Amino acid sequence: MKVSFECPDKINGLLTITVEEDDYKQDVEKTLKDYRKKANVPGFRPGQVPMGLIKRQYGTAIKVDSINKLLGNEIQKYIADNKIQMLGEPMGSENQEPQDLEKEAPYTFMFDIAVAPEFSIELTDKDTVDYYEIEVDDKLVDQQVDMFTSQAGQYVDCEVYQKGNMMKGDLRELDAEGNTMEGGITVEAAVMMPEYIKVDDQKKLFDGAKVGDIITFSPRKAYPESDVEVSSLLKIKKEEVAEHEGDFSYQVTEIQQFKNHEVNQELFDQVFGKDVVKDEKDFRSKIEEGIKPQLTRDSDYKFLMDLRNYAEDKVGQLTYPEELLKRFMRQNNKDKDEAYFEKNYEPSIKELTWSLIRSQLAEQTQVKVDDEDVKAAARETARAQFAQYGMNNVPDEYVANYADELLKKQETVQNFVDRAIDAKLTAAMKDIVKLNKKNISLDDFNKLMEEK
Repeated sequence: MKVSFECPDKINGLLTITVEEDDYKQDVEKTLKDYRKKANVPGFRPGQVPMGLIKRQYGTAIKVDSINKLLGNEIQKYIADNKIQMLGEPMGSENQEPQDLEKEAPYTFMFDIAVAPEFSIELTDKDTVDYYEIEVDDKLVDQQVDMFTSQAGQYVDCEVYQKGNMMKGDLRELDAEGNTMEGGITVEAAVMMPEYIKVDDQKKLFDGAKVGDIITFSPRKAYPESDVEVSSLLKIKKEEVAEHEGDFSYQVTEIQQFKNHEVNQELFDQVFGKDVVKDEKDFRSKIEEGIKPQLTRDSDYKFLMDLRNYAEDKVGQLTYPEELLKRFMRQNNKDKDEAYFEKNYEPSIKELTWSLIRSQLAEQTQVKVDDEDVKAAARETARAQFAQYGMNNVPDEYVANYADELLKKQETVQNFVDRAIDAKLTAAMKDIVKLNKKNISLDDFNKLMEEK
């Protein structure tokens, strides 16, 4: 076997492999013998089928498979041995001449190889990157307290309707004279929140309503653009809404007002576990303690973004094998039109550039990730998801089980690998580059992130 590699412009490589009969003969013969042992051909006992017949039936297909396997292994070996930084996968060269495998060897195969551009980057303490330290102020703690009291809150009975209240009542369809329609729609204990009625004159009908009051309104007029809301209220199919455009009576049977939970021991126990917190001061302190790691993660994320921008500017514009990469994109997105490639090529190159830079920085800092790092990234994601719903006291075992479920999805595993790399790289780079630390409020930090 002969292998040659040409890369005159350092980014468009041509790998040529010439395969001789001796390269695949032994593998083909072994496979043919295995086929003979298993072949089930009428008129012959198992294992007694003439080899000539086996060769005629399967020889070419086995030969093709053997050569394909040989080529795949040789390409990977050559790329690895020669430390070629290949982008994507090898592609059959457009200059490849057809090879008739029915004829005797040699056979020549040509592959286009996209090679990563050469560059070098190493960051030191002479490189300065902004680092935003988000302040934990009373306003932020107050917001968290409000969130916890709201999540633990409940509806309580009241006599008079006010904005935001929930109502229950009996709905009855009326005829043209305003009487209960015989055979019309009746819904008992129908739930309404008049605040969300779209039309003002219909909404005002409920102002100051008391338990026992009967209100006449038109659901169709109240929600003119939403048959879904009308059908949900009347317990009918959406297609039937147009048949019930008249008035309905609504006799109020219950009015409830939402009240946040009091800041008391019961709330403390719900949020942080029984007797972990004893008073409001400790409660706020515990909240602040829980906020800080979240804000640090936000700060680290912004730091990595700024580090990326800094590194990309330092590296400058890189030259890529554009035509070859576009061929690769088209091959992997055969259902997409040309507009898709025009739109996505430059963003994909930008991500590719960062991936190459990140690899060099990871090598510089000796960043490596293992299975435990990936699992840790999945657990952190799980905790963050729970925290979004105010679930800060989720047992470690439950978090771990949820993380394991996330890791079963193959499409998410690479995401956790990337997160693990980013986390380690961020930590390493914070110790290497000079940090231009800036104190900032969360509101200002969020505005800063929105600008990106």
